[in-house]
Amino acid sequence: MNRRQFVHTGSGVVSGMLLLNTSTAFGYAANSAVRHGLLGCGNRGTSVADSFSQNTSAQVVALADLFPDKLAAGRDHFDKLNASLGRPPIDSRLLFHGPNAFEQLAASKDVDLIQISTPPFFHVQHLEAAVASGKHVYCEKPVGIDIRQARQALEIAKRVKPTQSVDVGFQCRSAPPIAAIAEKIKAGSLGKIAVVAGYYYAPASEEKKAIGSSPDEYRLRNWLWDRVLSGDILVEQNIHIIDLCNWLLGAHPVKATATGGRNILTHFGDCWDNYEVSFIYPGDVHLSFSSTQYGDYGVFDAGLRLFGASGTATVPYTGPIEIKGAQPWAWQDSANTASGSGKFAANGSFSDNLAFADRDKERTFIASILSGPAHNQIAEGVETALSCMLGRMAGYQRREVTWEDLLAHGETYELGFSLQQFA
Repeated sequence: MNRRQFVHTGSGVVSGMLLLNTSTAFGYAANSAVRHGLLGCGNRGTSVADSFSQNTSAQVVALADLFPDKLAAGRDHFDKLNASLGRPPIDSRLLFHGPNAFEQLAASKDVDLIQISTPPFFHVQHLEAAVASGKHVYCEKPVGIDIRQARQALEIAKRVKPTQSVDVGFQCRSAPPIAAIAEKIKAGSLGKIAVVAGYYYAPASEEKKAIGSSPDEYRLRNWLWDRVLSGDILVEQNIHIIDLCNWLLGAHPVKATATGGRNILTHFGDCWDNYEVSFIYPGDVHLSFSSTQYGDYGVFDAGLRLFGASGTATVPYTGPIEIKGAQPWAWQDSANTASGSGKFAANGSFSDNLAFADRDKERTFIASILSGPAHNQIAEGVETALSCMLGRMAGYQRREVTWEDLLAHGETYELGFSLQQFA
C-alpha cells in the first residue's frame, strides 16, 4: 500500500471531512479562517504554526512569548509568511510578552485557537487558561511533567465544552503509513503480541545563548536540559514512541524497571542522556525501550518493532514500514528507504515516514473545529505522560515501580523562581 491507496481506505475518511460546505453548530462557516494564536515562539512552536498556516484554514493572528526578542522574531517571521499567503500582518494589539502573556492571549476576543508550545512545565497552567477562555487548544506534549500536573489536567478535561476542541501533539499517529499499519495491527494481523522493542536515539540538543542573561533566563532558554522544565528526555522527547506503543496495544504499562543516567553530557542541566526501560503491559506484554540523547555524529533513529504469534511489524520514523509473517503487508513508499537513514529535526518536522504527520494531524484538528465532532484528547495525553513518568521514576529510584506506586507517590516538581522578574 502507498499513500494514494491509503487515502481511499477507511483510514482516509478524515480527508472527506475537509470537504464539507455546510455551516456548523460551532458558529463557523466551513473553510472559513480559524484565528490562530501562538503561545511560545520557539523552534517547534514556529514550525507547527507554519504548518497550520500552509495546510489548513488557520491564520496566525496573534503571538505570545515570555521574551521580547522571541516575540519580535516571531512577528517578523509570521508577517513574512502571512504576506506570502496573501494575509495581513499581525496587529500590534495581538502581540503579548512577559509572564502574563498567556492570560492576555487567552482573554483576546480576536483569537479562536491557541497553540501551546511553551516549555513542558507550563503546559498544564497554560492549558487551564486557554480552556477556561473557551478557546480551541492545540497543546504540545507532554500534558504534565509530574503527578500533580497530570491530575490537574484531568480536572481541566472535565471542563472542556462540547463544542470546544482540544488536541495533544501526538502527530505520529497521523502519519499515513503509521495509521495504515496500525489498522492492520489492531485488526489482529500479528496474532497475540508478546514483545515490543522501542528505541529513540537522538543527538544532543543545542545550547541557546543569551548575552547577559541571568541564571534563571539561561535555564528557561535551555529548558531541554532541565529536568523540571522538560520532564527529562523520557517524558519530553521519547514520549512519542511510548505513545505509539500505548496506542497500538490499546493500554498503558502497569509497571516498569529502568536504568540510565547522565554518563556523557557535562553541560549545564540535570536531564539524563540515556535510558533503558522495561515496561510491562496488561497480558504480560513486554516493551523494551532504549534511548540516548548525546553526541553530534549524525545518529538518529526512532521507532517500534512488535512481535506476535503470527507476525512481526516494524514501525520506524525512517525505513520500511511493514508486516512479515502470516499476513504480510508493506507501505510501498517506504520500501526502498534504509532504517536509521533519516535526519533529526530539532523543530519536530521530520521527513520520510512522518512527512505528512503534522499536516494530517492539523487538518483533522481544524476539521473538528469547523465541522465537528469536537475533540478532547487531554485524558489520552495524560495517560501517555504518566506512562513515561512511570519509567522515569523506575530509573530514578532504581526499583520496580507499579502504576499504583506512581500515582500514590504523587511526585511534584517546583520551578524554584518567579517569572515576574521577566515582566
